[in-house]
Formats: sequence, structure tokens, C-alpha cells
Amino acid sequence: MKIGFDAKRAYHNYTGLGNYSRDLIQSLLAYYPNNQYHLYSPKNSNNARLKFIKNHNNISEHFPKTKWYKLFKGLWRSIYLEKLLIQDELDIYHGLSNEIPKRIKGSKVKSIVSIHDLIFKRYPNTYKSIDRKIYDKKFKYAALNSDKIIAISEQTKRDIVEFYNVSPSKIEVIYQTCHHNFKTQCSDEFKEKVRQKYNLPNEFLLNVGTIEKRKNLNVLIQAIPTMKNNLTIVVVGGKTKYYDFLLSEIRRLNIDKNRVLFLENVSIEELPAIYQMAKIFVYPSVFEGFGIPIIEALYSKTPVITTEGGCFSEAGGVYSIYVNTQDATALGNAIDQLLTNKAQQEKMILEGTNYVSKFDSKTLTNQLYSLYESMQ
Repeated sequence: MKIGFDAKRAYHNYTGLGNYSRDLIQSLLAYYPNNQYHLYSPKNSNNARLKFIKNHNNISEHFPKTKWYKLFKGLWRSIYLEKLLIQDELDIYHGLSNEIPKRIKGSKVKSIVSIHDLIFKRYPNTYKSIDRKIYDKKFKYAALNSDKIIAISEQTKRDIVEFYNVSPSKIEVIYQTCHHNFKTQCSDEFKEKVRQKYNLPNEFLLNVGTIEKRKNLNVLIQAIPTMKNNLTIVVVGGKTKYYDFLLSEIRRLNIDKNRVLFLENVSIEELPAIYQMAKIFVYPSVFEGFGIPIIEALYSKTPVITTEGGCFSEAGGVYSIYVNTQDATALGNAIDQLLTNKAQQEKMILEGTNYVSKFDSKTLTNQLYSLYESMQ
């Protein structure tokens, strides 16, 4: 088959949608090497995480060639791209990040779109009005005009059905995996090197994700005065204005400033070591499309405490702990109880390791390719 991808995020995003795109492309190259793959991006980049494509002769890169489309990249991606896909005689075009080109419906090229979440519909106040309108227009068009939709969780599938009135039969749930670095145990020497670089304590709690209101880090800070343990909370993620609010809360509650350690620009090589050194991974997010950090923690053999409801149990499985993360006292109690129960920690690690195998790259890639084949 000739399969094309919207590769904008693969080239230009270093987390989230970028990781999803790169992991999917790399897995297809590894497990289904007899196809021809085409990457379409409105601009090239020197993203080192894409260097793997240089090792394959069955993958082609496509970027705007004329001055007009180099200047108006959005038009190239949304309108002109459809002509290019037909010209390249693709069998399938996969929009990896919530959108597909205009007018692709009705052409000989079958289209699939991966929709990751509809958080902007579920929690509109967390987005700017103009962004909501743009997202809604693109997502709705893709949902209604693609031949198939991939939802990355049952929660996202339910949201697509609810907000865009799409038939459930059009939607396939295919989970995503995490970066392969999380699937290998780091050496003690490397972990110690990372510990010293970031001045990490011997024992700590971990939270990973962009520091924004929806991630609900404030409830973990509010839980600190209620907890009996005195472990440092290590937070890894990019800062937004919400970070300043959290600092004011730390001061208001008279929490020792060393109790919460914020880290930025942690490399994809270093982050797995931090996960593996953590006592517990605490993820009190209000809502997610899926929750990749939970998968990263399970692969790292780190017990997880996260939010009840939503998609979180899909990622965390039966043996992770789920609490009402609007209740700081309940969260604090859950952390204290788990820290004092070594048998439960070991059980969670064992069962979590078994559960996370369902997100194995080969398993998910086989599911994806079966969908491709069903469209021929």
C-alpha cells in the first residue's frame, strides 16, 4: 500500500501529538516494511527525533515547493494537499492530529483521522474563544468527512459521538503507546547521574505534565498539609501562568519551598530515570483524552494514583488507585496509605506491568494495519 500521513506534528512538536505521530510512523516502518510511506508537512525541521526515517528507503518527505505555498502554509495543508495526495496515488491518507485536507472526501484516496480528545468542547473555559472555533471547525469537518475515525480512548469515542453526532460504527478505538525509552530499565549509574543533575532526593512523589489548570496540580499542593509523609513532590512539565498561581498557593499554605521541585527541559532520555526513581506517580488531572503519563509510569514500574472516572482507568487498569481529585484530603490519605503498604506497592507494580503490555507497540500497530487493510 501507499500510505500518507499528516506529519506536521511529527516534524514540529516534541511532546504529545508529535510523539504519537513519530511512534506510529516508526512502528509501521518496523513491522510493515513493504509499504510505501509518505510524510506531508508544511515545513521541514531538524527534529532529531525523526532521524530514524533516514534509515529507510520506502519513505518520502513532501513540503511546499512554490513561494506562494511556502508563505501560506495553511492553504497548502488544508486545500492544495488533496491534489498532491491524488497525484502521489495514495491508497490511504491518515490525519494524525485531528484534521484532514479539504475536499478529500469523494476522491480515490481513503482517509482516516486520529482524534485525540475534545477537551475544548468538554472544558471550553480552558481555551481561548478563537482557538475553540478553529478547533471545532477542523475537528468537525474531519469527523464528518473522513472514511474512518481512530479515537485514542473509549472516552474520546464517546465525546465524538456526543458532540458531532457520529455513528459509533465509524469509530475505532486504538490506544497509543509511549516512547520506547520508558520500556527499558535505566542503569543505577544513569539514575544516580540524573539524580545529581536535578538534585533529586532519595525518595519523592512524581507528577508529569504541562503545568496548567486542567492538570489540577493545585489539589496535590493542597494535600501537602494533610499528609503525614514529608516527601518532596517533583513536578516535570512546561510552565504556564498557572505556575504563578501555584507558587502563591505554596506561600499561602506556608509550605516549605523545597517541598515542591519544578523541573523543565528534562530530556526524553532522562525522564524515564526520574519515573523509575519515584515512589508514586500522582496524576490528579481533571480530564484527558487518554493519559500517556500513566502508561509511562506503569512501564517504569511505579505505582499510580490518579483520577476516578473519565479515561483514567483505561490507561491505569484495575490495580492503580483512583480517587476524587477534587478532594485534597482524600488524595493525601491515599498517598500516605500507599507509602506505608509495601505489599500493595509490590502488587501494583506486578499487575501494572502485566496490564501495560496491552499498549505494546506491535499489538497496537497490528490493530492499526488491520484497519488500513479493511479499507481496501
